Amino acid sequence: MGALLALASAVAYGFVDFAGGLLSRRVHFAVVTFLGQVGGLLLALAAALLLPAEAVGSADLIWGALSGVGSATAMHFLNRGLSRGAMSVVIPVSAVTGVALSVVCGVCFLGDRPTPLAWLGICVTVPALWLVSTGGGHGGEGGSGPGSVVTDGLVASLGVAVQYVALAQAAPASGLWPVAVGRLAAVLLLLPATWRHTSEFGKSARSAGLAALIGAGAALGLILYLWSTRMQMLAVAVVLASLYPAVPTILGLTVLREKVTRAQAVGLAGSAAAVVLLSLG
Repeated sequence: MGALLALASAVAYGFVDFAGGLLSRRVHFAVVTFLGQVGGLLLALAAALLLPAEAVGSADLIWGALSGVGSATAMHFLNRGLSRGAMSVVIPVSAVTGVALSVVCGVCFLGDRPTPLAWLGICVTVPALWLVSTGGGHGGEGGSGPGSVVTDGLVASLGVAVQYVALAQAAPASGLWPVAVGRLAAVLLLLPATWRHTSEFGKSARSAGLAALIGAGAALGLILYLWSTRMQMLAVAVVLASLYPAVPTILGLTVLREKVTRAQAVGLAGSAAAVVLLSLG
């Protein structure tokens, strides 16, 4: 069940990245990110109230807030990279590096001990994610140089690792309140960067609503991930949840009618193999 929840989280995040990337090319990325966190806050609050917690400690809320700082950082720089038309650069850099950092934290500091099969799945995941995301060779059309886009991806990856590792430290008895507190922290952190682009809010009510809906999807993905970490090791949950780059690739093939390359086909096959290995491990 833990593996299924982590995979469901990956699907949610994959849809969010695809939709958020497209929207960030029409509306300023800072506004998309901020409204997304507002939408995520509303969903997380509703879920936390509907599923009462047994006991919420101050440490749980602090871990949740730290996770929100990671979320805000990850989504801000991810959407900035995506707004530059560099989906095939920023997504794999953020995903692969985020996986590596999270697994290292889990193994070195949190006592995770993956089985040999799980280790094999982790090792397969990193190149598979890269092939899935970069195999199309259609990134980097934006006006910024590759160095700045890679920087966006690396900073986003640090945020991804902080988001995943911190949230997993909240006690199961705290319910979903760490997620809700994290969304609140993200909204407050992103407010100064968004304030300079207030004129963007009046452009389209439909775009604003879509950004909030995208953020709600991201919060749902984080809730599914949190439940997953309560059923299995952090290292395995993070790797499975980080398979989300496969979803934009598949959507590009089916919705945008893009052609699959040999590298992407190999990457998708590798991702499928990683899922099997991690589930069995």
